[in-house]
Amino acid sequence: MEKIISSNRFSAQVVPESYVLPPEKRPCVVLPCKAIPVVDLEGLGRDRTELIRQIMKASQEYGFFQLTNHGISEELMEDVLRVAEEFFELPEEENQRFKSEDPNQSCRMKTSISYGNESVHFWRVNLRHPCHPLEDHVHHWPQNPARYREVFGRYSVEVRKLGLQVLDLICEGLGLEAGYFRGELSQHQLMSLNHYPACPDPTQVLGLPKHGDPYTLTLLNQGHVLGLQVLKDDQWLSIEPIPNTFVVNINHMLQIISNGELKSADHRVVTNSNVPRTTVVSFIQPSQDCLIQPPKSLVNGGNNRLYRDFIFKDFMSTYTQDTHEGNDPLQRYTV
Repeated sequence: MEKIISSNRFSAQVVPESYVLPPEKRPCVVLPCKAIPVVDLEGLGRDRTELIRQIMKASQEYGFFQLTNHGISEELMEDVLRVAEEFFELPEEENQRFKSEDPNQSCRMKTSISYGNESVHFWRVNLRHPCHPLEDHVHHWPQNPARYREVFGRYSVEVRKLGLQVLDLICEGLGLEAGYFRGELSQHQLMSLNHYPACPDPTQVLGLPKHGDPYTLTLLNQGHVLGLQVLKDDQWLSIEPIPNTFVVNINHMLQIISNGELKSADHRVVTNSNVPRTTVVSFIQPSQDCLIQPPKSLVNGGNNRLYRDFIFKDFMSTYTQDTHEGNDPLQRYTV
């Protein structure tokens, strides 16, 4: 199979035909946008009510916000990006054992999204693995680079604490009982490393197509290279990287549980011809058997219920199919 190489050494002078998108799906030029809300978590100690208001407003209008002064050291934020870059720069034989088309493999490296089932591929190499509880998963992770397990172990613990803190603030903003998103709704955590090699013609490809995240909450460490775009009011907005900042986005489960009060925004990734881009994403996930439903307090008092109840693993099976076919994965769950 024709695949892009998972390192900076990709040397093609033209885009392989299997990666060229139909003209109507190719990315247009989008200028960097400074309108994406920036939330300073340091404000928690000054005015908790105002901070929650900012998070809720951003989550309702954009489905995205950038989080600064979040408590994770800049050194660790940079370290995890550096180790991710080192992993993707390894010789092919070093990371060969993680390459798999089996979605059930715990620590799995792949090209594009679902290479064997796609008519057109996406300009990305990905490594993903579960990371909570840490002791249950760390022994499956790469041992090369030598610091991988140590750095990603520390990072996964810290980013989980941060994600749960954000969920607690959203919980408060929705008027739910304390700790509502703890437990089954945030039982699992997935770490996803994305590498987008420099592309000879970024106008013909996408790193990732338009999609919304199917879990509870996403925290993205996007590094220093532009590439993430968010859809708002039928316009693509390019999120300019801010040093030592997380991009936080609402996932489909939060939109459903909030009965549509929060927005799970569609987004995509574009490439560039000058430098590769490496990002580290942490997904907070429900348990597979978790019952997804809005709390009664959000569907009483004249608020029409927008979504029916379902089990999370059932949603994931239809999400994969719907996303592959370009359909809205939430549509079949509306009342």
